[in-house]
Amino acid sequence: MKIVILGYGKMGHEVEQVALSRGHDVAYRIDTEEDWNKNKDGIASCDVVIEFSTPTTAIANIEKCFELNIPIVVGTTGWYSQLEEIKKRCENEGHTLFYAPNFSIGMNFVFKLNKEMAEFAQKYDYQLNITETHHIHKLDKPSGTAVRLAEDIIKNNGNYDNWILKDDVECPSCNDKMLKINAIREGEVFGIHEIKALSGCDEITLRHEAFSRKGFATGAVIAAEFIKDKKGIYTMENII
Repeated sequence: MKIVILGYGKMGHEVEQVALSRGHDVAYRIDTEEDWNKNKDGIASCDVVIEFSTPTTAIANIEKCFELNIPIVVGTTGWYSQLEEIKKRCENEGHTLFYAPNFSIGMNFVFKLNKEMAEFAQKYDYQLNITETHHIHKLDKPSGTAVRLAEDIIKNNGNYDNWILKDDVECPSCNDKMLKINAIREGEVFGIHEIKALSGCDEITLRHEAFSRKGFATGAVIAAEFIKDKKGIYTMENII
């Protein structure tokens, strides 16, 4: 495949290495508006775009790909407040979008286990909470992965109806129906997510730790391979 990398930072470089190792051609590496405008015609002839940019630029990047009618894999999080609008446009105009809060194959297995633990926790009266830890450069807080974990818990456990970001200081508006997410930013941590279930008798911890960016990059390239020549909206559940 001829791949365009949109957002050529640390993740973009990792995606490039994985793509090349899997026999693909990285045709363009786009990191600025000037890069995009200069190479727009060539980009339009490529097979797929893999996007890892920032929450403030992700929507514009998706729309640019829709305009060129080129499939896009979006690894950026922090823009999901506009997800439904983007999905509607994708469906109405016949484009291709693959998005995921986390492209790690292992983390997507944890998503499945998290749903089971949510049901278990309600049945046996365990209290749940989430802690996520990332490097200090991560812009969105909590992580898209933590939000996905929280939303899945809420769907599968009637004891919770919303989630809230828990700061170091206790939140006076918090109540027992709110699932607490603790977001930590420190060092160069690639990503740790913990879901804890606590009862009066014991504690259960479901934990995933990423050792490098390679797992995310590999999942993104697999997603790109998956959507080639497809139309519609896809997530990691379509692969897992």
